[in-house]
Amino acid sequence: MTTNLTEPVSKKLFAAILIVTFGAEILLYLNRYSYLASTLYDALMVSSFFVGLKLHRRLQPQLDEPMRKRKLMLQFTGGFLIFFLGSYAINIYSSYTFDDFSISYEQYVEDYTFTQTSGDYAVEDETEPTPLWSFVDQVDTIGADLYTDSLAGLEEVWRLSYMMLILMLCKKIFSRQWAAGSRDFFVMLALFWTSIFFGVDHTLDTVEPWPVKIGAIVTFADMGFLFGIILLWTRSLWVTVMIHSVYDITATLSWYYFQYAVELVALCVLVVHIILFSLEKSRQRRLKWQQGILDDAAITNEQ
Repeated sequence: MTTNLTEPVSKKLFAAILIVTFGAEILLYLNRYSYLASTLYDALMVSSFFVGLKLHRRLQPQLDEPMRKRKLMLQFTGGFLIFFLGSYAINIYSSYTFDDFSISYEQYVEDYTFTQTSGDYAVEDETEPTPLWSFVDQVDTIGADLYTDSLAGLEEVWRLSYMMLILMLCKKIFSRQWAAGSRDFFVMLALFWTSIFFGVDHTLDTVEPWPVKIGAIVTFADMGFLFGIILLWTRSLWVTVMIHSVYDITATLSWYYFQYAVELVALCVLVVHIILFSLEKSRQRRLKWQQGILDDAAITNEQ
């Protein structure tokens, strides 16, 4: 895998990788000052999809179509459950370790949810909005968040791009260690640093006291580390993108509609995972049984 990730890239692709990584950092920081930067960041996330199309083959081995579909479905359900359980543990840890961040984040969720769902219709004659207008307004406010959550999954293109840059740098600077086969160490180093960057990026667009900022960096860095582990385990960029997006969407739904939306979705994913896993095990046993029959037949023919 490290060989594929550090293979030479074209000048255009290298420039695109630099824009996805460092451009995202700059725009996230400018978000605190400019709405235009926020719009440009969304545009950058959309553009990163096309960069991901060029990079995902460096992770995912070629599989036959039936096996590919089964494997991708199991990877998605398994990865989602891993992130759900891991993030749940991280949230518990942060709530006890970083009180200032925990209180600040809970207050942010309450204030933001109230603002988005309070229904500021700005009707001059102060008449009650029609049911249709209420529905359209609700779709408009919440739909914007769901759109942003969908784009958030493309941050995994940013992670893979950063990991490639770090690995290329390590290959150049530590050529002896690289040639000696110490590549797993460099992969974990790249994963560690991208996780730190992921945590820092979640603090760039706001001005908060350091106790709150440190709590945010540690909490989101831990979650970024989980996404990185899932990326390396599945070796599928798009599975990781989907897990990131679906989790963020369910978290937003839990703010607005149903407090336990994330848990409910995780339960449904668990059921699907168990069914898929059982079917796959059954298929493997059937193949072993058929192979055993063929082996016995071959031995009989030889005798």
